[in-house]
Amino acid sequence: MLYEKLYDGKEIPVIGLGTWTMGGEEQKDTSRDKECIRAIREALDIGYTIIDTAEMYGEGHTEELVGEAIKGFNREKLFITSKIWPINLRYKDVFKSFHSSLKRMRVDFIDLYLIHWPNPDIPMEETFKALNELMAKGLVHYIGVSNFNVDQMKEAQKYSSIPLACNQVAYNIMYREPELNGVLEFCQKNNIILTAWKPLERKKLLSNKTIVSMAKKYNVTPAQIALNWLVRKEKVVTIPMSLKKSHLKENYESPDIGLAKEDLRILDGLKR
Repeated sequence: MLYEKLYDGKEIPVIGLGTWTMGGEEQKDTSRDKECIRAIREALDIGYTIIDTAEMYGEGHTEELVGEAIKGFNREKLFITSKIWPINLRYKDVFKSFHSSLKRMRVDFIDLYLIHWPNPDIPMEETFKALNELMAKGLVHYIGVSNFNVDQMKEAQKYSSIPLACNQVAYNIMYREPELNGVLEFCQKNNIILTAWKPLERKKLLSNKTIVSMAKKYNVTPAQIALNWLVRKEKVVTIPMSLKKSHLKENYESPDIGLAKEDLRILDGLKR
């Protein structure tokens, strides 16, 4: 496993577990609860320590599944991320959202708390006033943002009492927007972790001849090649989701693939 360092020196694995669609998408779905809980527990048994979720996922049900799944595991060894939905970014609403997330997950603190999407109708200063207070009380260990562009990140820095720990954005080998819009470079220069969501576009990855050929060369899967390419980038970590134990294991082991520099350059040259 490879590790990246947060601004204070704390190391986190470059591969975490995403939970989007566990427990539903925009609406609650209980039809796969047992399967989702089993998958989270299997991931923790494999060695995952990062779990990424959000209050919006499954209308909060995903956080409930996370809370059930982590029972019996050492909370201090886990790194749990959750996110505030943009309609809840008013000062008082931040606290309501936060404590609701704590209750659903049955935890006493959240390691990393993010603004899920920017909301131009709510002053960022107001949101960060609440986040700063949560930090001061020790209820949140790190704060950050998600889906912010460079200008929005600069504004967030003005109102945050501590450095931003993370910006979570869509980024994968077939979608290079963070490279083009300057977000990746800004994160690297400011010691901010870029967490890549949607790290795998399986249909496109599986059909890409270059990726498929390289997977055969290294005797791994195309998904492992794509994840390895991603986490070899400076300050980048990622959070693939899977309910299959075999995929969870493959994803977790993907950083260990020793891609040659010339192959990384070939992958760098791929375009969507």
